Amino acid sequence: MIDRYSYPEMKSIWEAENRYQKWLEVELLVAEGLAEIGEVPKKAAKALRKNAKFEVRRILEIEGDVPGYEPKPGEEVVKHDLIAFLKAVMEHLGEEKRFLHLGVTSYDIEDTALSLLLRESAELIEKDVLALNEAIRKKAKEHKWTPMIGRTHGIHGEPITLGLKLVVWLAEMERNLERLRQAKESVSAAKVSGAVGTYANIDPRVEEYVCKKLKLAPAKAATQVLQRDRHAHYITALAILAGSLEQFATEIRHLQRTEVLELEEQFAAGQRGSSAMPHKRNPITCERITGLARLVRSYVTPALENMALWHERDICHSSVERVILPDASILTDYMLRKFTDVVKKLTVYPERMKLNLDLMKGLVNSEPVMLAMVRKGLDKDTAYKLVQSRAMRVWQERIAFYDLLKNDPEIRKWLNAKELAACFDVKHHFRNLEKIFERFGI
Repeated sequence: MIDRYSYPEMKSIWEAENRYQKWLEVELLVAEGLAEIGEVPKKAAKALRKNAKFEVRRILEIEGDVPGYEPKPGEEVVKHDLIAFLKAVMEHLGEEKRFLHLGVTSYDIEDTALSLLLRESAELIEKDVLALNEAIRKKAKEHKWTPMIGRTHGIHGEPITLGLKLVVWLAEMERNLERLRQAKESVSAAKVSGAVGTYANIDPRVEEYVCKKLKLAPAKAATQVLQRDRHAHYITALAILAGSLEQFATEIRHLQRTEVLELEEQFAAGQRGSSAMPHKRNPITCERITGLARLVRSYVTPALENMALWHERDICHSSVERVILPDASILTDYMLRKFTDVVKKLTVYPERMKLNLDLMKGLVNSEPVMLAMVRKGLDKDTAYKLVQSRAMRVWQERIAFYDLLKNDPEIRKWLNAKELAACFDVKHHFRNLEKIFERFGI
């Protein structure tokens, strides 16, 4: 578990105490389900509910996972987490202990409990996504009409607005929200069907009881475990989400470069950018998000490989999941919260955007000029060549594109002064943006 990048709410989900508590709750519900169908005395099920408890350290001692711990004479070191858990719980029980873990296998308990942990994580991440979406929405509304240059291949293309750039992010995050909700549904499943999924020693009605109480969907069919496509779905959804955050963070990093400086992460009072250079203001949070996205993405391959288990189950997935499921959840939660803070406190430089917009001396209006001539009757290829040849002169001679065109007889043959000037009005580029913003209610 990556403690440095843990916020308390997500970290608490994956703490050992919570995991074992989930195990205990599933065990108790199994006993109560058995009592409901008359296979366990209801008195025993109530006693289990009253008396069952555990201490994390004691579980680890019995499992043999406490360095330096010396077992008491006759005490077994079981090297099995669920058995260690059961033994630790039974130390607090009387006669009712014989009804604990009756007719079920380890992963009836562990996989069902894991589904609860994943659902809790997904719900927290869902809240994070909604918070980020709201931050992006507010910033997009604020800068709906703040003009800036749009870039393709890193080269100036045509004018856009900062608001448009942000609603593109918002649209992507809405898709991430949908994928996350689908993944949450995938992992919100349970199985209480015994060692190989046949219900040989446990009545299916017990599974129904447990699932109803936990608000989980019973697997239509399972082996000893829930199939790992569910968990791969969850990890993949987080990886795509992290990839989106990386894309957004990378954009801010580019726009914060000294030569561009259109956006900037907030630089707090007292913050230091470099141990050597006092002038430095670096996009460190966006760089951190970019790096952590690589880590989350790296968990996709092992999650997919975990799907291929031998027959009704082997254990190769278990060790992997103990790392990738908590870490991916913790990192995604952290990245979302950090990037939400970046968006809320983003410094915007409209004057620099205007300066950069004019940097190409009007070349960004080449398409409106070309299309205006096409609409007047010139074929497009000829119009393209005419405009391109003049544009190349601007590149080479660094003269104003508008001035060059207004004095060009070939161009003026097709466009009068008013028509040419209209091609250089930045509002031309934004005449249909309102339709895009309407889709977001902005």
